[in-house]
Amino acid sequence: MPLDPLRFALHVVRAARRVALSLLLFAACTALALLVVRAAHAAPPAAARGVLAGARVLAPDHVRVRLSRDVPGLTAARLRFTGERSPDVPIAITAIEPVTGGVLLTVGQRLDPAGAYTLRLDDPPSELPVRPAPWALLLSVVVSAALINNFVFTRYLGLCIFFGVTKKRDTAIGMGITFTAVMVLTAMMSWALYMLVMVPKHLEFLEILVFIGVVAFVVQFLDTMLKKTHAALHKKWGIYLMLITTNCIILAVPLLNASALAGPADAAALAVGSGLGFALALFLMSCAREKMELARVPASFQGLPIAFALAGLFALAFMGFSGLDFLR
Repeated sequence: MPLDPLRFALHVVRAARRVALSLLLFAACTALALLVVRAAHAAPPAAARGVLAGARVLAPDHVRVRLSRDVPGLTAARLRFTGERSPDVPIAITAIEPVTGGVLLTVGQRLDPAGAYTLRLDDPPSELPVRPAPWALLLSVVVSAALINNFVFTRYLGLCIFFGVTKKRDTAIGMGITFTAVMVLTAMMSWALYMLVMVPKHLEFLEILVFIGVVAFVVQFLDTMLKKTHAALHKKWGIYLMLITTNCIILAVPLLNASALAGPADAAALAVGSGLGFALALFLMSCAREKMELARVPASFQGLPIAFALAGLFALAFMGFSGLDFLR
């Protein structure tokens, strides 16, 4: 019986997809294991911490310290609080207030909730690093990229697609989902190429060309795969893949990660937050424009003029997130 080329190609594609998913799962498990090992090595042992069980910065000038046992006669003179960037310059502790399970320190300067500090106790000897949890930092990156520094409403990027696909809600939702998936893939591939290849080879000056190539490769690969394996899905969302190629946000995120020399977790968090923020902007704008079709808009404001006015109102609303801080 002759072999059907189409059926053989489908079997090859399915096998390749299973292998790719297995590799992605293995890479995710490996990365998680490395993070756990790194955190275990970075955390000081309980013997080194002594009576200092934990600490958290409370903006603007307080530090809540948890004690494993009571320390009689605890005063500010027995404690030393320093910043990671200037470990030789102590930060003055102006007051100590007993609280449940520990003490509340008041310092003489404004503290950064996302900063790193060190707290030392002279007797009994104890030392404790004071920094926010890694999950809290990643969550703050996601929320900041989605709300506080939204690429559409605060940085005014991606406006061409933003105004082009927000006439209908279904179109905006499809574009938002597709954009978020492509954003995460391109950001992580660009980060890997930049940190593992370009930086060691001193090829940082090629970052723009390389990142554009990565975006084009991912978009073309996904378009071909969807067309061959899921024709119905490609018919519904395939057109959005071509539009993503010309979106400046898809290039801005890898450039930001490269300029900040971000780690893999930070790069992924920025990509997820940026994708969710763009999807949220598309959804809100599409809802408003559908409602606007029922309104009596003057002829001179119909079309893009009223759309720009709506975008300005959304931008003003998003300015209310500018002071949001989840690490307080």
